[in-house]
Amino acid sequence: MRLGDILVRRGRATPEQVGAAAARAADETGLRLGEALVAAGAVAERDVVEALAEQSGLPFVARIAETSLDPALVERVPVEWVRGRLLLPARHEGRPAVFAADPAAPGIEELQLLLGVELPPVLAPAEEIRQAIERCYLRREGRASEFIRGLEAPPPGAAAAAPAEDLLRTAEGAPVTQLVNLILLEAVKADASDIHLEPFEDRLRVRYRIDGFLYDRASPPKHLEAAVLSRLKVMARLDIAEKRLPQDGVARLRVGPREIDVRVSTVPVAGGERIVLRLLNKDSTVLALHQLGMPGAMVDRFRDLVAAPQGIVLVTGPTGSGKTTTLYAALQELDTRRLNVMTIEDPVEYQLPSISQIQVNPRIDLTFARALRHVLRQDPDVILVGETRDLETAEIAIRASLTGHLVFTTLHTNDAVSAPVRLADMGVPPYLLSAALRGVLAQRLVRRLCPACRREAAIGPDDVDGLGDAARAFVGRPHWRPVGCDRCLDGYRGRTGLFELMRAEGAVAEAVRTGAGPVELRRVAAAAGMAPLLADGLAKAAAGETSLDELRRAVGEADGAAAAQHPA
Repeated sequence: MRLGDILVRRGRATPEQVGAAAARAADETGLRLGEALVAAGAVAERDVVEALAEQSGLPFVARIAETSLDPALVERVPVEWVRGRLLLPARHEGRPAVFAADPAAPGIEELQLLLGVELPPVLAPAEEIRQAIERCYLRREGRASEFIRGLEAPPPGAAAAAPAEDLLRTAEGAPVTQLVNLILLEAVKADASDIHLEPFEDRLRVRYRIDGFLYDRASPPKHLEAAVLSRLKVMARLDIAEKRLPQDGVARLRVGPREIDVRVSTVPVAGGERIVLRLLNKDSTVLALHQLGMPGAMVDRFRDLVAAPQGIVLVTGPTGSGKTTTLYAALQELDTRRLNVMTIEDPVEYQLPSISQIQVNPRIDLTFARALRHVLRQDPDVILVGETRDLETAEIAIRASLTGHLVFTTLHTNDAVSAPVRLADMGVPPYLLSAALRGVLAQRLVRRLCPACRREAAIGPDDVDGLGDAARAFVGRPHWRPVGCDRCLDGYRGRTGLFELMRAEGAVAEAVRTGAGPVELRRVAAAAGMAPLLADGLAKAAAGETSLDELRRAVGEADGAAAAQHPA
């Protein structure tokens, strides 16, 4: 039966639509009936492929399952080849097959000869095959350690980098290019935030930062050090001849359709040049407020601050505590169709739809303060200032918040009550700060216990040492300890946040206006209902989300006394 007749019988197209598409296909060389129907909007691509499957007597799948993907089958097939021909060797019902969008697609016989196995075609929509190709090649077990063992001699010099290096094309290029791509790909697959390459007298140490901790990975031999570092410099467009001065640059990578920016920093050290790469996945999904780990009641109170018409909201914590992620989650709560939202960041970590994002550039004197002055002329409703580093930025942000703008910004302080004190120390008048401040959210990140291997145990007196009197109420109650398995790292997998929220209203606002110190301000805030970071951490430890050791590491003993003022 003809393709058009099948589509009409299935009710996917009318005879008139098929006739018009057939006439167009006859007029345009190379255009097929199914393509003409899809181009005209008469049918969906899936309908055409399903009809082709019926016409040719081949099986059809609308969704290629993860269990069908077999990275071993594509080990010898370059990713560009399968992308270009839209053919994916995989498994269907447990047997080798090739997924295609066209039963007559060229290349199936070549694939069978290359792999030495029969590959009966299975039809699937083209877009589904494209996505499955990227998922399959990302799962390939190419490891930098295995590649390093195969290198017996120093490789040739580094080649010039493409504007966006595709890490899935690891089988192409010079050996050093392949090695660097494998290191980067391993880091991306492990969800690493940073890669450290540290030169020593006898080796080049490679470490990935995962969930806040550094883990050793395959170390290239010392004779590859210069070539590896030069390759990274070329990718970031740095001066490969300059080894005496620090340098900073940016490289752009692709893992299939995903774009990743890499911030490259080099510094000269005793053993050579040390390079750190910060991986910024531009396509990462921005978390919602309720996904950060905030207690439910706190989410509602923080949403009230985000919905305020004006004022300043501070998010505080040390470097790497997730402040930017929280601010992005807050921006997701805004109606960007009706509000003009602008951000000033260093660097821009995520691409946010319908929001104008500015990256500071000190080399051309585009600082936070200067960018903020110009943003105020852009009729903004909401402004995010990535970090308040000096008095000039702080004063402009606070005055903006007093003139009808809602301002979000971050500070490096250990807890919520220290934020107003820090701004006062910078030189911000307390009366201005009291009038502008809406609230302060302090946070930390702790690693989550792996649910597959965590072990339940009773809390003993030694377990709560240094965590204050509030923690002693947990002695004798069950909690969970890390064990470690092949699904996690040292018993942990992923991270969650610990939070404390101080709303600047009533007695708290008055304490800020009078310039109260951190001890007095904490007493007033606790009386107003602020629960400290440690209280949130103890609740999460009791629920099996994290461990007491991880809580002690993240919050520290200094907060133990504070927690005693407000037991969990």
